[in-house]
Amino acid sequence: MEETGFTPNAHALHLRGKPTATIGVCVENFLTPTAVHKLSVLQDLLHAKDYTALIEVHRPGSSRRVVQHFLSLRVDGVVFIGHFDPQDLGPRLAELSRHGVPHVVVDNPGLKKTNLVTLDRVRAMEQVMEHLFGLGHRRFGLLGISGPFQTVVDRLRGVENALKRKGLGIAAAVSLDDRHARHEHFSYGSTLARAFLELKRRPTAYLAINDETAVGALLEFQSQGLRVPQDVSVVGFNNQNVCLMTRPLLSSVDQQIEKTMEATAALILNQAGHALPATPVVRMIEPNLVLRGSTGPVR
Repeated sequence: MEETGFTPNAHALHLRGKPTATIGVCVENFLTPTAVHKLSVLQDLLHAKDYTALIEVHRPGSSRRVVQHFLSLRVDGVVFIGHFDPQDLGPRLAELSRHGVPHVVVDNPGLKKTNLVTLDRVRAMEQVMEHLFGLGHRRFGLLGISGPFQTVVDRLRGVENALKRKGLGIAAAVSLDDRHARHEHFSYGSTLARAFLELKRRPTAYLAINDETAVGALLEFQSQGLRVPQDVSVVGFNNQNVCLMTRPLLSSVDQQIEKTMEATAALILNQAGHALPATPVVRMIEPNLVLRGSTGPVR
């Protein structure tokens, strides 16, 4: 067998009643470093358990084809990573349930009645706000934190919760997103920073949708003569390597990707080959605020 390079046929083994040891993974896209990081970690965890990841990229309107492909290959479970339209994904999850195929959705908390692993983004923003409150900040600028995704809604709820505890209204958190078209993250952060500089009463601390937007804003503030963090504080989200490329280094929320994917792998593998549980499992991952030099006391 070694001399001829023979390998067993996985489909033939399945016809004999053996599992395929394959997990289908549907990702939204490969456009963000965090998505690639999540997929890479998950693939390593599955490989360590002798499972193979079958990866499909979701495109608008393709979810039914993707799920049918997974079902045709008799995968032992399916993981969805990314932001999916609940109205589009919901029927696909129901289809998997009808076939008894376990499935887990990662970071799409808007979905109900399904296994879910997600970062606690409400708590993440509460942590950021508590840190900034401790530095004396009371007026905040939101950089790109807008839109219909549940992950954004959760962040805004975290900001609002923190403001209420301090006796402040949501008006203390200012957004100018609706005045500018959203495009590439770095330049979008720069555009928003210039817009905030035109305000008579400017925020003293800024919270960004991601690290790239935060870096774009931070560099624009500095180019306009402001000092970070002496004049303005800036916080990113995702804790990517780009946080280490600014001066000062960028404070950011770490998504805890390793812990997220460990919980995901454990959940899907524990359910593989068993009847689906009556009650879906939800795992909330505690965020980690990484403090660096971009936040400081209000002047």
